[in-house]
Amino acid sequence: MEIFEVNILGCGSAKPTLRHLPSSQIVNIRGKYYMIDCGEGTQIQMQKMRLPMARVGHIFISHNHGDHVFGLPGLISTMALLGRTADLHIHGPQQLQEFLDNIIRIYCEGITFQIIFHPIDTRVHNIIYNDRSVTVWSIPLQHRVPCSGFLFRETPPLPHIRREMIDAFNIPFSQINNIKAGASWTTEDGTVIPNERLVTPAEKARSYAYCSDTAYLPKLKEILQDVTLLYHEATYPEEFAKRAKETQHSTASQAASIAKEAKAEKLCIGHFSARIKNEEELLAEATSIFPNTTLAREGLTLQL
Repeated sequence: MEIFEVNILGCGSAKPTLRHLPSSQIVNIRGKYYMIDCGEGTQIQMQKMRLPMARVGHIFISHNHGDHVFGLPGLISTMALLGRTADLHIHGPQQLQEFLDNIIRIYCEGITFQIIFHPIDTRVHNIIYNDRSVTVWSIPLQHRVPCSGFLFRETPPLPHIRREMIDAFNIPFSQINNIKAGASWTTEDGTVIPNERLVTPAEKARSYAYCSDTAYLPKLKEILQDVTLLYHEATYPEEFAKRAKETQHSTASQAASIAKEAKAEKLCIGHFSARIKNEEELLAEATSIFPNTTLAREGLTLQL
């Protein structure tokens, strides 16, 4: 099975702590690296986890709050120092444009690569990027500023052709891709060998959803249905539900309820408030509703 993994670089919230870095992740799909958010400390954590900056071609920014973007100036500057020449694509709400323009004008004038900004309409669930490995969708979230989550859907893999069938029916190499794509095979005597006899089913396509920062939105279950892994913010425990509502964040139990309603396979909670001294209470709260829950932490790699 091809690589599909999520690397947690930071899972704290706005106020710095000694336990957590601000939000940032690297999604590795079939050897292609996609960054989600870029809080302070991102490039240092990438070095600790041995994640190559040069292979990051696309950065997806959820919203224009400092704990999700303050790592961008340093990251872009370091990429320039390393001699990057490949284009860097940054996807985010329109409000991010002015911030990026100022970074380039003040700190990155004369860099050797293009920074291409792709604005996201945070109000709609749309395809915002695709390549041969993945399709990325926006997820409309509700926060104090325009905010989008991201849904990464792996391109469905092709089925595997059975070696014994190649030998039994003298199938030429030139026809293997056609059979993987669904074609049957006709022998020299005119016998049609149906495709389902020739192949073994492909693995199920995997998906990853990132939802941070957001108020509790039950309607997300429709977009997130059957997702393989859901990362959902759990800034507060339920005892701070009033504070969560005021700041348009979610509690651990709300995150777990979304995962349960969406029939997700696994939930990872993060974006922890600085006032929470022991995240185990968040984990206990979430697992009481959705047992297959794990805590985010810096350096964690989740395999899908």
